[in-house]
Amino acid sequence: MTDDGTVSTAPRRLPVTDVSLVVLIGTSGAGKSTFARRHFLPTQVVSSDFCRGLVADDENDQSASAEAFDLLHYIVGKRLAAGRLTVVDATNVQPETRRRLVGIAREHDVLPIAIVLDVPPGVCAERNRSRPDRQLPAHVVPRQHRELRRSLGGLDREGFRKVHVLRGEAEVASAEIELEKRYNDLRHLSGPFDVVGDIHGCRSELETLLTRLGYTLSRDDAGRPVDAVHPAGRTAVFVGDLVDRGPDTPGVLRLVMGMVAAGHAICVPGNHENKLGRALDGKKVTVSHGLQESLDQLAGESEEFRAEVRAFMRGLVSHYLLDGGALVVCHAGLPEKYHGRNSGRVRSHALYGETTGETDVYGLPVRYPWAEEYRGRALVVYGHTPVPSASFVNNTVCLDTGCVFGGSLTALRYPERELVSVPAEREWYAPVRPLITDAPGAREGRPLDLADVAGRRVVETGLHGRVAVREENAAAALEVMSRFALDPRLLGYLPPTMAPSPTSRRDGYLEHPEEAFLAYRADGVRHLVCEEKHMGSRAVLLVAREDAALERRFGVAGPGAIWTRTGRAFLDDGELTAAVLGRVREAAERAGLFEELDSGWLLLDTELMPWSLKAVELLRRQYAAVGAAAGAALPVVLSALEQAAGRGLELGELAGRQRRRLADASAFTEAYRRYCWPTEGLSGVRLAPFQLLAAEGANLAVRPHDEHLARIDRLVDADERNTAERSAAERSAAERNTAERSAAAQNVPTPQAPAGEEPMLRRTGRVLVDTEDEASMAAATAWWEQLTGAGGEGMVVKPLASVARSTRGEGRPGGLVQPGMKVRGREYLRIVYGPDYTEHLDRLRRRSLGHKRSLALREYALGLEALDRLAAGEPLWRVHEPVFAVLALESEPVDPRL
Repeated sequence: MTDDGTVSTAPRRLPVTDVSLVVLIGTSGAGKSTFARRHFLPTQVVSSDFCRGLVADDENDQSASAEAFDLLHYIVGKRLAAGRLTVVDATNVQPETRRRLVGIAREHDVLPIAIVLDVPPGVCAERNRSRPDRQLPAHVVPRQHRELRRSLGGLDREGFRKVHVLRGEAEVASAEIELEKRYNDLRHLSGPFDVVGDIHGCRSELETLLTRLGYTLSRDDAGRPVDAVHPAGRTAVFVGDLVDRGPDTPGVLRLVMGMVAAGHAICVPGNHENKLGRALDGKKVTVSHGLQESLDQLAGESEEFRAEVRAFMRGLVSHYLLDGGALVVCHAGLPEKYHGRNSGRVRSHALYGETTGETDVYGLPVRYPWAEEYRGRALVVYGHTPVPSASFVNNTVCLDTGCVFGGSLTALRYPERELVSVPAEREWYAPVRPLITDAPGAREGRPLDLADVAGRRVVETGLHGRVAVREENAAAALEVMSRFALDPRLLGYLPPTMAPSPTSRRDGYLEHPEEAFLAYRADGVRHLVCEEKHMGSRAVLLVAREDAALERRFGVAGPGAIWTRTGRAFLDDGELTAAVLGRVREAAERAGLFEELDSGWLLLDTELMPWSLKAVELLRRQYAAVGAAAGAALPVVLSALEQAAGRGLELGELAGRQRRRLADASAFTEAYRRYCWPTEGLSGVRLAPFQLLAAEGANLAVRPHDEHLARIDRLVDADERNTAERSAAERSAAERNTAERSAAAQNVPTPQAPAGEEPMLRRTGRVLVDTEDEASMAAATAWWEQLTGAGGEGMVVKPLASVARSTRGEGRPGGLVQPGMKVRGREYLRIVYGPDYTEHLDRLRRRSLGHKRSLALREYALGLEALDRLAAGEPLWRVHEPVFAVLALESEPVDPRL
């Protein structure tokens, strides 16, 4: 029935947004439940009657209404939080009831939609009488209908974004629901896309960038660009701030609007478009931050063009979901809870971001670092806050690289995740805050901050979940980092500690390969590699192909760096450091590693020898002192015992025990001396690389160990060839010099030709093991016995695949297994546990390995997380977070002998 009393036969189409809160409004008996069943899924409808039944076992028990509506509101909130279309089936004729529902919709940033079933009260009363379970007092339906009528004129003022009123039974029966996609839902568009950062009127740079991306520009009769199309069908996406500050705002708008109109581009608004649009509409705005330049430039355009600009800006949507929801594009960034939502709050965040309420030293608002907390599945691409260079942070990337301030104009190629930039032609507008400062890390977005590392920290890792760092451990690490560490810009990785193999029960052994093999087999790891363990000191090498290569990624030019497990410079001698790096650089160049990995730098995990090169003070104060004391005291003791025995005293086993102590002390001295020798400059220095950790854009540490070792072999071979060629050249030069001198003076003695230098790089021996093959394990054990029998430290047993997870119940199914277990030889363990440790094996076998193993896994996961972030081009403070956490975990109390 229409307002004039005629019957409407045409169906009423009711547009309903696909993610929204639909509130059915009508008196009891109006047919709301029937309407809901006909048009919506059962799971989409939340009924007050059903909730009343849940809490009171009786859908008509009005005494349970308060609890029932508490339950209804809770369910509605959970569904809206999950992004589900939700329909509330209740009378909802009272304003206070609707107000609560509108508040829930706003809380979850969805549109509240009202559907009113205005059915005559007589019809409703008759329907209620026909239901034996619904006998209402006679005054209820008329009262509800009066309340409904009073509400009809003000539903939009209550906050409902759409109001559909169905008058009479015929309209209710003929109504059809039309689900509408949200304006920001472009998930059906899968790209590929080229997302362009803040342009700010820099039309020439935009043309250059689009051309570099492969677009062909179209121009009007005046030669102005009005469209751009990519031959491969790629779509450009603009993150806003097209206008203000730059030299040609109309030119940028003409090109972008043309691309959008032709279907070759998508655009979201920036805060500058929002302000310019309001100014063009005649609204009062503060003319600042470059707005006057845009107004002056647009004043020279036609009224028709300005009208097109106004219409274009009114039609811009705050953000878009693209590629099935895997990509979100907005201007100022957007937390996951706002993706695809519609509200003033969402639009405000998309346009302006969120601030902390503070201002910096330049008087500019401090932005809330939402990206640091972001853990969403979708890649969020945004601009708004200028950064010196674009970088990925927690699956987000800011593309505003300050073109108008003299920086660059940047685009992200998606899904390739490739960043493409063109430099600004000049500084068009002087920034209030410098685009680049000298603070470490500032060139990538923001400098290192004490708050990043102080206090209790929780670091999210891709392999091992959340890793916690205690406050006291963070304080200890901060002391080391601030006083002793290298330039933090270079510290992209710290190596993890390594757990020993499970304790052996074999007679005379504390560690044996069999326990390592069986432990991995219990975890379902079949293929292992056993690597020779070099007795030196762990050293990480960052080697540059050329001195300028490090500047691009690390902000520090130079040959590279060598550091310890605690981030300190390995060598105090800068010339020796440069010489070691130079030899590795030459070998890597000859081996073709820089070219093969398409990188200007390499990060390597190594052992640097001899042990005395780094631990000379430890040797002097601890090991040499023990050996010297034993060598001085025990012979005197034995002499006295022999004299006593000669006098007939009964000594029992005392003399034999002291002889064994002297033999143990001699074995102890011999053991540590194997790893010490003199060096002079590079002479005597040996480097054993065993893993390529990273190169530009690549975390290599996750690749199989046989791939690493093959590259390392090439590196060692190249060093041997380089050394041989240098030695041959030196001998040739010496021989020529000798011949010249002989010809000049026959009585001059002939000098000996130099023997030539020795190769610096040392090969890492290895044996592959199949844990399902007893012969394979026996062969590896024999190799270990041969290594340790010849004075070697032992070996490290690793999963061949590098990163391995447990597949059986012995460990934690699905959890990481140990990345490596060290199996040390009997004589080397004498250095660790003392000369006579074999006398105390029963006690030592009770050593607890649990904490050490846990520490090794956590540090390993943090190290790989740092390399992932380094490879992804994330800023320094993001890379530094897990690196610092590794250092902090080193402060956890654990037996240092393990």
